[in-house]
Amino acid sequence: MVREDGKRNFALRDTDGTEDSVFSGSTPRQAALKAARRLESVGESEDAAPRSEIRLREKGTDKVHVYEAWAWESNSPDDKPDWMPAEITQANVAKQGIEHLESR
Repeated sequence: MVREDGKRNFALRDTDGTEDSVFSGSTPRQAALKAARRLESVGESEDAAPRSEIRLREKGTDKVHVYEAWAWESNSPDDKPDWMPAEITQANVAKQGIEHLESR
């Protein structure tokens, strides 16, 4: 379902089907990038980052967006604001497809 500001909500699904976290974005990829930044296993570089599968169910639908996701630590830019930490987590995702949940 689309909110008034044009964003949609996506629930992060565990392997057992539970949904604990919700990420919002105007596209599924935007929500997937937010979820990927919170992965437990983070690499030292993009090439060395371990890959994980994340599944996001679009709220109000039966669509599950499946992504391969990875995250890594990197140094903040030189012109960073004072509040930004010295190391930041960056992420990337690659869409694997869309699945549809079975009706109960």
